[in-house]
Amino acid sequence: MEFRHLNAFLAVAEELHFGRAAKRLQMAQPPLSQQIRQLERELGVALFERNTRSVRLTSAGESFLAPARTVLDDLDLATRAAKAAGRGEFGRVTVGFAGASSHESLPLLTRAVRAAHPGLELVMRGQTYANVALDRVADGSLDLGFVRLPVTQPGVRARVIDEEELICALPSDHRLAGHERIPIEELASEVFVSFPANAGSTVREATVKACAEGGFTPKVVQEAPDSYTILALVAAGVGVTLTLTSCQHIQQTGLVYRRLAGKAMRLHAALAWRADNPSAALRTVLAVAQTALPTPVPVDD
Repeated sequence: MEFRHLNAFLAVAEELHFGRAAKRLQMAQPPLSQQIRQLERELGVALFERNTRSVRLTSAGESFLAPARTVLDDLDLATRAAKAAGRGEFGRVTVGFAGASSHESLPLLTRAVRAAHPGLELVMRGQTYANVALDRVADGSLDLGFVRLPVTQPGVRARVIDEEELICALPSDHRLAGHERIPIEELASEVFVSFPANAGSTVREATVKACAEGGFTPKVVQEAPDSYTILALVAAGVGVTLTLTSCQHIQQTGLVYRRLAGKAMRLHAALAWRADNPSAALRTVLAVAQTALPTPVPVDD
């Protein structure tokens, strides 16, 4: 039994006339009659009672009609779903991100995707630091990652969506809290709270680099997995930290933010994906992101 047999049966059952059914199917009447006979032979029952003046369904034909419609409707639904998925209207995209620094950009993207393409599912993978996200995009375990430049993995493309500045967060009663800008050298004797070493955090890497430019290595006495915890520890007086301007929405009693003196160290947040990822759903999300998260104009110091 083939789908063409079901289409032929349904046309005759609805028209109750072989000539009109053949015209509806855009075929000659003899091949249509042959398809009906083939279907009846396969089922072992007569589906129609025919005479020179009329055609009507037998009891077997009436019983066969509703299931046949269901099969063809399901086929039509499956066909349309496959074509929609091919256009990127349906599907799943896995997204890696980490914490507070994506608190603005991530909702902008997810809301825009949901509004434009409700059939797309974004599977969110939190606590995925930028360098880890890049590696997972590169190995195919993530479709899309919120990362920071530079992107050096072969085959991975990236587009900048934000420019962030490295700043200092410290307790409000700290000796440097009254300064508008803090020279990095002034932090040489301080203890730091930061992300875990070797966890793929670009903020931890930027902290080490900034301190090295100031002539010292930061003494990290407490590590925490996210910016919220780190800044809570700073507010509690455990130490100071270097964080990003995108985290300044985190406001706690006993916590202040200050810019660093001298030329600002800027980090570029980006979306990263594999160039050869065949997912139409990913291409759709990237197209939405062009509007929802446009590339910013560079900021001058």
